[in-house]
Amino acid sequence: MKLVTYLDPAGPRIAARRDDGYVDLNRADAALPTEMRSLLELGNDGLRRAAAAVVSGKAFPAEGVKLLAPVPRPEKIFCIGLNYADHAAESGVAAPTEPIAFSKFVNTVVGHEDPIVLPAESHEVDYEAELVIVIGKAGCHIPRDRALDHVAGYCCGHDVSARDWQLKKPGGQWLLGKTFDTFAPLGPALVTRDEVDDPGNLDICLRLNGQTMQDSNTGQLIFAVDQLVSYLSGVCTLSPGDVIFTGTPPGVGMARKPPVWLKPGDEVEVEIAGLGVLRNRCVANTD
Repeated sequence: MKLVTYLDPAGPRIAARRDDGYVDLNRADAALPTEMRSLLELGNDGLRRAAAAVVSGKAFPAEGVKLLAPVPRPEKIFCIGLNYADHAAESGVAAPTEPIAFSKFVNTVVGHEDPIVLPAESHEVDYEAELVIVIGKAGCHIPRDRALDHVAGYCCGHDVSARDWQLKKPGGQWLLGKTFDTFAPLGPALVTRDEVDDPGNLDICLRLNGQTMQDSNTGQLIFAVDQLVSYLSGVCTLSPGDVIFTGTPPGVGMARKPPVWLKPGDEVEVEIAGLGVLRNRCVANTD
C-alpha cells in the first residue's frame, strides 16, 4: 500500500492511494484510526485491515488533495551520516566503522509540496536526498535477523542542512544545523514494506530546478536497513511512527566547486524507485 496523511476539511486523516484516487481508511472501515501512528500501532493486523479497506472503500479524486508528511509528528527522528560509500569518498573521509547518528526535532517535518523555509541565520543551506525507514513495530535490542519485522515501510526524505551551523560553529552544531523549521520534508507516501522487494537496491536521485545533482543506489549504503534498525534499538526503544533517515549519496552542494547552496525559488525533487517523488520549493524566511 501507499499510505498518506492528507488534509481534510475536518483535519488530518489517513488514506491509501488507489489507481482511481485515494480511499479514506476510516471512512471505509470505522474500526481503523484516522492517524498514521495509531494505525501503525495496530501492527500487521491493522495493515491487513487497511488493505481490505482499500479494496472495498470508495475512492475520491487525487487532484487537489493536500498531502502532509505521512507521519506528521514522529516521536523520534534519527539521521545517519556518511552512510553511502560513494558519498564518504566524495567527502574525503574513511567509511565509518559504525553508524554516525544524530537527530532532528519534530518542527522540521513537512510534507510533499510544502515550502522549505531558508533561515536568515544561515547562508549555506544544502540538500540531501535520503531513503527514510518508518518503524511499524516497537522494540529494543532487536536482533538484525528480525529487524525488518519492525519496519512498516519506506518513504522519500530530504535532510536539509545548514552547513555553516553544522560545520563552522564552535564544536560543530550538528543538531542545530539540521533542525531549523521545515528541514525534514517527508513523502509523498509511506510505501509498505511488502511493496519494496529490496531496500538495498533502490535508485535514488535529487533534482535541483530539473538538474540531476545526486544519482546513486541504496546498494551503496554502508550500513543497511536491518543494521540501522538493530543498532539504534540498542540505544533506545523504537516506536511505531519513528523515522530513520539513512544517509545521502554523493553530489551534495557543499562538495561542488564552487559550492551550490539552496536559494529562494529553487525547486528540489527527491525521487526513489517505487516510492515516488517528493517535491518542495525553497522560500525566504519573512518573519
